[in-house]
Amino acid sequence: MNRKTETARIDIYARITDRIVADLEHGVRPWVKPWSARNMTGRVSRPLRHNGEAYTGLNVLLLWSESVACGFTSATWMTLRQANELGAHVRKGETGATVVYASRFTKTETDAGGAEIERDIPFLKAYTVFNCDQIEGLPDHYYSAPEAIARPLERIRHADRFFDNTGAVVRYGGNQAYYSPPTDHIQLPEPAQFRDVASFIAIRAHETLHWTSAAHRLNRDLSRYHKDRRERAFEEMLVELGAAMICADLGIVPELEPRPDHAAYIQTWAAILGSDKRAIFQAAAHAQRAVAYLHGLQPQAASDHEAA
Repeated sequence: MNRKTETARIDIYARITDRIVADLEHGVRPWVKPWSARNMTGRVSRPLRHNGEAYTGLNVLLLWSESVACGFTSATWMTLRQANELGAHVRKGETGATVVYASRFTKTETDAGGAEIERDIPFLKAYTVFNCDQIEGLPDHYYSAPEAIARPLERIRHADRFFDNTGAVVRYGGNQAYYSPPTDHIQLPEPAQFRDVASFIAIRAHETLHWTSAAHRLNRDLSRYHKDRRERAFEEMLVELGAAMICADLGIVPELEPRPDHAAYIQTWAAILGSDKRAIFQAAAHAQRAVAYLHGLQPQAASDHEAA
């Protein structure tokens, strides 16, 4: 990789990280903002590609934040080329949002001994997308109102089934919510102790994301969780990201205010991201992996796998 390419990649990391740090320094968790945005009241989903597929990982956070900042009502985004292929055009003067694509490629090199070796080289590419609210001339279905969301009780039952299907053991009682690695169980206060059911589901999502860390699941190392403040803050950040994605997938509007313990993390998160421009990318990747793992435990996912 030449120096110009490396510099461009570092710039992508820095540009995105600095934007998120700026939000955190103002006491705002950008992955929570969509839930309180007026233009998204009543229905919140992950951002969608032009073909209806949901964005994943860090791009969810980036496009949520852009939607809130610009007041967009559409959840769908596309590139200029995709819009043009649909016979549409981006309005003059509109500014696009940055999303990223991360992958790897294999390069064959010759080592000092003359032998050929293969190197696995990661790369990051940034590109620009526009919200459908910025585009004119799209087919009508891109502008149609979103489908009506399920009634509150139906969404709650759906969320309960989702978490029950994971097989995570949940014990109720006390005034604390946590995941216990030694006993591999989730401890939650009684549902009636929460201010509303949506808050209960948000906390259950959060602790279930911690549950995915076990060695026989996704094997995230939490050995220093109680010893190292930065390690603990990083785990909490990735779990918050994942819980926000899960709640969006379930159609649940979670808590609008930070939990007291998580409010204390905001300053540490800003410090972590400020000193490591790749940290938010790593956290989002871990969060996406955990969310995918939980979706993979659902009966429908198993049926789809067998059918394939």
